[in-house]
Formats: sequence, C-alpha cells, structure tokens
Amino acid sequence: MGIEPNKFTSKRIEVPETFQDIFTHFYRAENRSENPITKTLVPSFQIIMVYSFGAPIQFKTEHDTQMTIEKCLVLGPIKKAFDYTLPAGSDMLVANFKDDAFYRFFGKVILSDYLPTNPDSLLTENCFTNLWQLIKNVTPKERVNLILDFCKPYLKESETAFQKLADYTDDYTVFNPIKIIAQETEQSERTIQLNHKKYFGYTAKEKSRYEKFIKAIGLLQNQSSKVNWFAIIEACGYYDQSQLIHDFKYFTGHTPTQYLKFSQDICQTE
Repeated sequence: MGIEPNKFTSKRIEVPETFQDIFTHFYRAENRSENPITKTLVPSFQIIMVYSFGAPIQFKTEHDTQMTIEKCLVLGPIKKAFDYTLPAGSDMLVANFKDDAFYRFFGKVILSDYLPTNPDSLLTENCFTNLWQLIKNVTPKERVNLILDFCKPYLKESETAFQKLADYTDDYTVFNPIKIIAQETEQSERTIQLNHKKYFGYTAKEKSRYEKFIKAIGLLQNQSSKVNWFAIIEACGYYDQSQLIHDFKYFTGHTPTQYLKFSQDICQTE
C-alpha cells in the first residue's frame, strides 16, 4: 500500500542567527497515514538528538541493530546511512548539532557510531525528560523555540583548540588542515589529530572522504538528464569509477545507480 496523499509531512526548520553556531537546523517528520514509512538517512557526520512525540520510532543500522526511540536519544556522529521507520501516528523532531556544540553541552563524551544514548545520563539529571514533557503538546515551532531557550544555561564556550580547528574545516579535500595547524601552533600532528577526534567525533581523514562523497551526491541531484559519471569523478577528486562506487557503498550501502533509483526514500539532514 502506498502513502496516503498529504498524510506524510517533512520539513527542515532553520534556527535564528544567534543559535547557528549550535545547531545547523532542525528536521521534523510526521506520519498521519495508516501505514509505516521507511526512509534512509544519509550520513551527515553530525551528532543528532532525536525526539519522538507519537508512536515509537524504529532505527536500523547497517549491522541490523534495532533501536527504538520513545522520547529522546542522542545518535552519532552519523558516519554511515541507516534506515528508520516512522509508524502510523509518529511525530519526530531532530536537532542537528553543529561542529563542537555537542561537546560544549556534554563535555568529553565519546559516542560510538549509532550507539543510542539517553542525554539525561550525560548530564547526570533528568532535564531532557522534563523538556520532552514540556514540549510534547505544543506546535513544532514552539518546540524548537523551547529547545533553544532550554539549551542556553548548559552551553559552554568553545575551547581555543577547537576554534583553531574550525578555521580550517571548510574543505578537507583541498589541503591537509592537520599539518597546517600543527605548524602554526608548534604542536605535533598527532596532538592535533587527537583534538580533532575529541571535538568533532571523527578524524580529518574520515571527513575528507565524506566531503568527496557528499559533493558527488550534490552533483548527482543537479543532473537534469543522463548522468555524466566521469565528470563527477573528476570534479570530486576520485581516482576512477570503482573508487566512487566503493565510497557510495561504504556510506549508503548502495551503488550510485541504486542511490538514484531509491532517492525518493532517502533523507539528508544537511
């Protein structure tokens, strides 16, 4: 059975300028049909906080690990695609942390990929459960505003080490930011690598590979006719077509052709 018209809604919600160094945006999806809806989330290399206000939401990782979100869980950094199912009556809101914002909330906490974590356990109090109770019965816009107000007292300032890293993270495919920062700060590349992993949740090498992949996705989505695969390979800095295919399988579990075929069921948080 297909999705009933106008019964599934999804929307990207922008944040005010004063909060744009904390969250890139929020994403909301609601299933008011009678059938479950399954989507694939493309990796974003962001840590996300997922709120569920209706029927429990189901997540499934590449290793077929099943997760259920009844109220609120933290996931990420999202380095590989995974499927999630919105059952009938589900209502989901996703907060996408930017750069070191998660670290600024919770301190030196390392999350395993896809490991669901109750954010209350990270703050040693049940404030997020209380927040869920506060926002569950208000409008989506009011939910976002209340979350933004709530986060202010918990947010720490960025550390100097991160600020230096942030200056060099616009394009990992152009140069090696680790080497440059090590030279400028007179520290070892190993020290910078460890700080990068601590503040971002991933290495510079991982992000460089991801940047090429996400650029390829953007070029694919802008193709209006037959795809020029060799132009994409050249533009994104891939050695050949096999490397492009390998990265698509690594990040999404699909070949580029399969990705295009199932693109209507794929969701990007960026």
